Amino acid sequence: MRPAHTGLAVLVAALWGVNFVVIDIGLGHFPPLLFCALRFLLAAFPAVLLAGRPRVPWRWIAGVGLALGVGKFGLLFVGMNAGMPAGLSSLVLQVQSVFTALLAFAFLGERPGHVRVAGMAVALMGIAVAAVDEGGSGPLGAFALVLVAAAFWGVSNVLTRKAAPDAPFTFMVWSSAVPVLPLLALSLLFEGPARDAAALTSLDLPGAAAIGYVALVTTLFGFGVWSRLLRRYDASTVAPYSLLVPVFGMSSAALFLHEDVTPLRWCAAGLLVAGVALTSVPTRRGERRGRPPRHPAPGAAPHGADVQPDPEPTPTR
Repeated sequence: MRPAHTGLAVLVAALWGVNFVVIDIGLGHFPPLLFCALRFLLAAFPAVLLAGRPRVPWRWIAGVGLALGVGKFGLLFVGMNAGMPAGLSSLVLQVQSVFTALLAFAFLGERPGHVRVAGMAVALMGIAVAAVDEGGSGPLGAFALVLVAAAFWGVSNVLTRKAAPDAPFTFMVWSSAVPVLPLLALSLLFEGPARDAAALTSLDLPGAAAIGYVALVTTLFGFGVWSRLLRRYDASTVAPYSLLVPVFGMSSAALFLHEDVTPLRWCAAGLLVAGVALTSVPTRRGERRGRPPRHPAPGAAPHGADVQPDPEPTPTR
């Protein structure tokens, strides 16, 4: 890639990594499901009024919106609120590449090669090491919630591949509108109207800034830039930069939230990043020759998205 575009790819990875710190800060101002709903509300509106409707059936928009918005981000926010560290969350979510490959094999008939299978095994070893580390220092239930969030990310990746949208950014914007009402309903049910009202009436500048960052910076700006890069270059060229997301996530969490990065966590990070890198190795002949996929799906990373080619995941944004 050109140096300027390489810089943009690194910048987006950094924004997505720091996003986990901002989520942690935002959870100090809002209940998790309400915070997640507000994030998607701001990301979708007024963008849905300015972006034309994507030319894909509504079922794919609804499916991706629910899997990504309610499944991935809803569980991520709840898991982090329950005690899952921000830096570790940015790392564990990367196991979505394993779930994506497994689901693509089960439902799309895409057979992973030997290198990709080895990568999945290495990534799962990293998850096991991270679970041991978290079990000794934090709640395993919160760890499990983030792991399930990664599985839902894999579901959204496969649904996006099936949808094959011709305008990834527009598809992402419309998908962001889907989870708003379900998340608000879940928030009212489980977090309570009184708690939600108290959070909204006491809204201050840091809380508003947190919503603005996760919605506008990581979602609209981050994914907008990532989509442009994917239109210009092969997915196999752009997607590896998403491996920088947990690097920035863990580093920023240590810097701003003073999270400890234990030797076991570093070991887990090395295994996970190496495993995800292997699962991202192009296996199709067209990709090996440098040609883009026939039906590219939205970006790769970890909306905020909420990243690895074949199939390309939707972002962490």
